[in-house]
Amino acid sequence: MANTCNPVNMRVSSISDSYTEHFVAPALYVVATPLGNLGDISLRALACLRAADAIACEDTRHSRPLLDHYGVTASCFALHEHNENEASDKLLGMLAEGKRVALISDAGTPGISDPGARAVAAAHAAGYRVVPLPGASAAVALLSSAGFMDTRFLFVGFLPPKSAARRSVLERLRDVPASLVFYEAPHRIVETVADLATVLEPQRIIAIGRELTKRFEELARMPLAEAEAWLKADPNRERGEFALAVSAPPERSGMDADAERVLKLLLADLPTKQAAKLAAEITGLSKNDLYARALALKED
Repeated sequence: MANTCNPVNMRVSSISDSYTEHFVAPALYVVATPLGNLGDISLRALACLRAADAIACEDTRHSRPLLDHYGVTASCFALHEHNENEASDKLLGMLAEGKRVALISDAGTPGISDPGARAVAAAHAAGYRVVPLPGASAAVALLSSAGFMDTRFLFVGFLPPKSAARRSVLERLRDVPASLVFYEAPHRIVETVADLATVLEPQRIIAIGRELTKRFEELARMPLAEAEAWLKADPNRERGEFALAVSAPPERSGMDADAERVLKLLLADLPTKQAAKLAAEITGLSKNDLYARALALKED
């Protein structure tokens, strides 16, 4: 992992050398690593990696610079989405030998839109201790700097790559009373943001985190309706790794998610007035309110 920010003060290394904790064996340690800035690793994570007998890495070539930077000499082996079943067997074999095994991904927290969940599940199933070492997470980093007042959030991760499937997922998420958090690749960011604005309410706020903690980090916050134009205004804004957070849907007076779902189902097969009338009979809500909402849905 290349450190794209200022070098970490060497005092951090000396402090971590004095950090002591007894890391039991056998055990699997799930260790969060920096998103980009090497200074974001915790003292406890460094102590654990130095104490590990082996480290399972998403990409050993990517992780080796981070480990070398902090003087971690443990042997590494690859555990990624294409070999996780076989690598999990190797990991379990090491645990059976009484070893401490650390699990890391290329950046952030393993198992969160990154490989590792199967290996962790296998360790649990085999009866071994699993120990989390918390740290960097792009989703939490973005939410903490988004300024949303919502009390809940739903981490969605990556949406489907095709627009039709992506919009279908978003339709199901539209009425979830929480902030929504997504990850996206640069070659799909513009079309994903366009679909978000089409399916979700355009007045909802989106926070766009690009290259978080890295040299070209950028954080922007705006109404969802403006996001596509903002991205297209500068080609550099379409580069890098993205985390997206969309604020919760606006409150609808007298209209809960279940009532709107009933109305949408009826509108698929019935004229607007008839759908509103039948929805009123089913839900007990005002026919006029339902009719007004039906018209709004038709316009959307």
